[in-house]
Amino acid sequence: MSRDNIVIRDITPADNKEIAQVIRDVLVELGAPKVGTAYEDKTLDCMAETYSKPKAAYFVVSSNEKVIGGAGIAQLDNCDENVCELQKMYFLPEARGLGLGEKMINTCLDKARELGFEQCYLETLPYMKAATKLYTKVGFKSLKEPLGNTGHFSCNVWMIKRL
Repeated sequence: MSRDNIVIRDITPADNKEIAQVIRDVLVELGAPKVGTAYEDKTLDCMAETYSKPKAAYFVVSSNEKVIGGAGIAQLDNCDENVCELQKMYFLPEARGLGLGEKMINTCLDKARELGFEQCYLETLPYMKAATKLYTKVGFKSLKEPLGNTGHFSCNVWMIKRL
C-alpha cells in the first residue's frame, strides 16, 4: 500500500458502516472476546454521531476512499478527573507497519490537548503486544488498576499518559 494515498481525517456519518466493520473484523481476527470489548458497544454503528459531542473526536484513516482504520478520544466514562480515553483504535492488516498507529495516536493526543484534557487513558488486551509496545513508545505508563468504568471488563491492561 502506498503512503501517498493515505489520509487521516475526521469521521463523517458516511464512514459509520465501514469503521464499525473494520473494528469488528480486527477484533475477530485477533481472537478478542465479543463480550466486554468494543465489539458489543452500542455506539459502534453510529460513531460519527457518538463523537460529535463536545470534548470528543474520532478520526478515520482511509486509502483510496476505503476506511482502513481509526481511533478517537472522549471523556473517560465515570471519571471526575480531566482524563480522556483513547478509544477504538483499530487498523486492518494492510494499514499496519506503515507508522499509522503512532501518527493516529499523536493526532488524537493533539486533539485531547486542544480540548483541555490533562491525561489520556487507554485499555487493551494483554495479547495485543504490538499495540502495547506502541503505547509505551509514545509515553503511556502501565497502571495497576482501571480508571473510570468503560464497561470493557475483558480489557485488563490499563495505561495512562500525562498530556
